[in-house]
Amino acid sequence: MTELQRLRAAFRTALDLPADAPVDDLRYQDNEKWDSLAHMSLVATIEDEFSVMIDTDDVINMSSFAEAVRILGKYGVDVK
Repeated sequence: MTELQRLRAAFRTALDLPADAPVDDLRYQDNEKWDSLAHMSLVATIEDEFSVMIDTDDVINMSSFAEAVRILGKYGVDVK
């Protein structure tokens, strides 16, 4: 499984989405399931999946799937 597939799976798991749900264009609060509580679950899921500790500023700035890709890059995870 690629890093991109792992991140997509993390989003689907944390946001309780179907296994085939498209997530690449997801943005915070554009999807009814991505509220503040789900956001914290998403961050925890990503941290566990990629063995990283995301700092507070990055948690706040993780406003979309694309931003999650960018943020993970800061932590040495090449999501492609």
